[in-house]
Amino acid sequence: MSDPDTILLETEETMTKALEYLKSEIRGIRTGRASPAMVDFVKADYYGTMTDLKSLAAISVPEPSQLLIKPFDVGSVGAIKQAIEASGLGLNPQVEGKQIRLIIPSLSADRRTQLSAKVKKMGEEQKTAIRNVRRDANKHAEALSTQAGTHFPEDEIETLKEEIQKLLKKYEDDIDKRVEEKVKEIQTV
Repeated sequence: MSDPDTILLETEETMTKALEYLKSEIRGIRTGRASPAMVDFVKADYYGTMTDLKSLAAISVPEPSQLLIKPFDVGSVGAIKQAIEASGLGLNPQVEGKQIRLIIPSLSADRRTQLSAKVKKMGEEQKTAIRNVRRDANKHAEALSTQAGTHFPEDEIETLKEEIQKLLKKYEDDIDKRVEEKVKEIQTV
């Protein structure tokens, strides 16, 4: 890293990746409500290739507690059923001709508490990750004062550190908001 703009840009890129990772992780956590994201990444053996369910079928939500899976290729119904059973989601797929229906059972209070704790832990892990990004960015900012070649004044380095701190705050707030929303979704009966 050689200048404040590059440091800021790379810091924000890395923090964005941490946030995106959190979003994709919590999307797959089950709530009492049906969501296609629950099974999007279940992989089924499609003619010898492990393929994401979202690539094999249209997934819809006919009712808040049901998912309807309509395979594009009717011949893959069995493989999709097996993949869902093996996914560890605890769902019981019911084959109805050319489609599969999933009834999403409501979560017990204990399970809701466990899932909420898991989501909060995931949020904390990503906050730790972005704090580490801040630490590294601040080290790079410090290094600018001793860098050979271009000299950066102390006030410019301090401004950069303030910008890095603002980025951290922005991403921490975003993580908190997403965790709070997911926990609320899990706790809603």
